[in-house]
Amino acid sequence: MLYGIATAITALLLAALLSALLRVLALRLGLVDRRRRARPLPLLGGLAVVLSTCLVAAAGGWTGTAPLGDGVGRLLAAGAAVAVLGTAADVWRLKTPFLLVGTALAAACVVPYDEIGPVAGIAAVVWIACVAAAFRGLDHADGLAGTVGVLTAFGVGVCAAAEVMDDLAVLLSVLAAALTGFLMHNWHPARVAFGSGGSLFTGFVVASAALLTRTGYGTVSTVAVLFALTATASADAVLVLVSRKLAGRPLLRRGPDHLAHRLRRLGPTPPGATVLFGLATFAAVLVGVLVHTGWAEPKAVLWVAGAALAVVLGLLRVPAYAPRRPTELNSVRAQTPGSGTRTQSRVPGTRGRPEGRTARGVPTAGGATRVRADSSGARLRTEPFRVLRALRQSGAGAPRAPRGRAPYDAETGASGVQVPRRQLEYPPPPPRQSTSPQVRASLRIRDG
Repeated sequence: MLYGIATAITALLLAALLSALLRVLALRLGLVDRRRRARPLPLLGGLAVVLSTCLVAAAGGWTGTAPLGDGVGRLLAAGAAVAVLGTAADVWRLKTPFLLVGTALAAACVVPYDEIGPVAGIAAVVWIACVAAAFRGLDHADGLAGTVGVLTAFGVGVCAAAEVMDDLAVLLSVLAAALTGFLMHNWHPARVAFGSGGSLFTGFVVASAALLTRTGYGTVSTVAVLFALTATASADAVLVLVSRKLAGRPLLRRGPDHLAHRLRRLGPTPPGATVLFGLATFAAVLVGVLVHTGWAEPKAVLWVAGAALAVVLGLLRVPAYAPRRPTELNSVRAQTPGSGTRTQSRVPGTRGRPEGRTARGVPTAGGATRVRADSSGARLRTEPFRVLRALRQSGAGAPRAPRGRAPYDAETGASGVQVPRRQLEYPPPPPRQSTSPQVRASLRIRDG
């Protein structure tokens, strides 16, 4: 008892200290959570939880005060490998399928196939990988993943203690204490983010430990208890997948469509949404612990399933996606020249000004407007000042347009879009004819 309290306090203080140190390191390396554009947070906070849990648990096994069994030691090593994979995803932005495959391979080293069978073992591997990915999805709000992790780890630890699995219970208590120390820096407003390393590690250890505690029980009761222990994370994942499928969006692309996002749109503040999520997690975990210890029937889990289904269906009605912007360019709008009105064309970047004029409405030299496209080839902009400057330096002035309405000539290109106009060139006057000598002589005689 005293050893458990001492290890929990040690893990809490160590996690709080490492979170502050790793925050400074993440800021210097530029490892920030770019999903939160208004307030980018440094990552590597979850790495403090991983280091605290592994160091305290390994110290207990090395000193002999709390030796780790073969299954628990293998679980801790596999969880550390998953944490390394998640940290690599934070640094090099690995794809989600790659993380799922890596987590499944680590889970395959933990599942006891000799006790549950190969078919159930494969299902358990898939379930552990999905729960770890669901915990990673919870890392989208301040303090949310840490709160759910603390409550779930504590509940699974109680189940392990009921099964007299002391080494597993100590590991889960150390994990819960480390998450509590991390929450000192992650509560709203957070100063450090959890990251994929810490979230995958927490979900993997909690799911694997819950599976080990239920080994040897019936299939129906085992499924009921495992669902109750991870109900909130599962409900969040189901809500996200269903909403993205209905909206026609990619399933693995992140977006503001999680449970906490929708709760905040209904009015609660960020800490309030986290507290509501924590209360729901506590109720579901309590039902799972009561069913595992025999204080409640497995049918009690139906209340948890019904509440989760009602929450998912109710929050699906909350809008989560902004309306899409039109991707087409503005169509060309032109009036018929024969109607006596000025013809205009809508060109991207010109805002519907008459062609042959600059942004200030002054005709360019020769009536032509110089147009240049940017790197994307979509937006165009006029450059009248550069043309005028070149003409002034060369000494050639452009003919000034007469007062009033300047004569313009509209030309249409092969694509059907009108091109900049030219100013009409008036024909030069005919050369003056020389007067014949006979006429000049008669004029001199007449004039005297």
